[in-house]
Amino acid sequence: MTTYRALQTVKTDHGFTTDMIELPALEAGDGELVVAVEYSSVNYKDGLSAAGNPGVTRQFPHVPGIDAVGRVLQSNDDGFAVAERVLVTGYDLGMNTDGGLAEQLKIPASWALKLPADLSALNAMALGTAGLTAYLCLDRLERAGLQKGASIIVSGAGGGVGSVAVALASSRGYRVTASSGKAEQGEWLTALGAAEVIDRSELSEENKRPMLKPRWDAGIDCVGGFTLANMVKQITYGGHVSACGLAQSADLPLTVLPFILNGVGLLGVDSVELPLSAKQAAWQALSQIDDQLGLEKLFKVISLEQSVDALSEVLTGSVLGRTVVDVNR
Repeated sequence: MTTYRALQTVKTDHGFTTDMIELPALEAGDGELVVAVEYSSVNYKDGLSAAGNPGVTRQFPHVPGIDAVGRVLQSNDDGFAVAERVLVTGYDLGMNTDGGLAEQLKIPASWALKLPADLSALNAMALGTAGLTAYLCLDRLERAGLQKGASIIVSGAGGGVGSVAVALASSRGYRVTASSGKAEQGEWLTALGAAEVIDRSELSEENKRPMLKPRWDAGIDCVGGFTLANMVKQITYGGHVSACGLAQSADLPLTVLPFILNGVGLLGVDSVELPLSAKQAAWQALSQIDDQLGLEKLFKVISLEQSVDALSEVLTGSVLGRTVVDVNR
């Protein structure tokens, strides 16, 4: 193959545009891999990258895509063999390094994991960074002492991280309340395992009271801002909230009272710069439970060409669950 197809975002005098193009085939340098991508996915961060958000991507032209799975085409690293299937999420992939929305991908070998034997390439991207983040959020809560049967509130439940978090937490025996901005998502979230669905306005609007009546034992927040603040205020004594997103805001309008008077803990979760050993352990754990999550309800599959529109749609909040890109479709 002398060329490969990719989605490329370019900066013009009128803004940023993303189109399908042909690029010259890649060559691996020292310590690098070239991967023939099989599947990628469309994430909120990919939408921001394609929109030219400087907090995500500063170098253009650029290929978005923070997730990828595929087979090694070229390897200049002893740890990986040609034709071996690898999984890549996080680090600088899809930010200022060309990402997975392409037929080929060149990365440092230190970013790649061997795909767990029990995890299919499709399911790996059905989970992707979103699934990894959801797992890490719940894992942090459990390590902090969350007991089986406890109640958990999940914000942004219709999105990628939130929907996987609902399915994962319910599969592990927790009573999940899903917060969603769209009433039509209620039946879908219930099918994923939510015991209760509430309108996001119950959390997302400003409430200047420093404390609120406790409602949940723990929380997973994907949106930040007033939502995270109100969630923290409603956690029972000694409970914890895992925070992983800022779709509403990066601000946290909150006093210290919930932390001091209710002993609430706030746990930050990052899946981007997570050490490779910890990432490998998390993916291995996911590979053992992916068949319990009802993943078929969580995602849809689109083509590389269709992901041009999906990159815009993901920013509007209209995308339900996960969107997997079959690069060869």
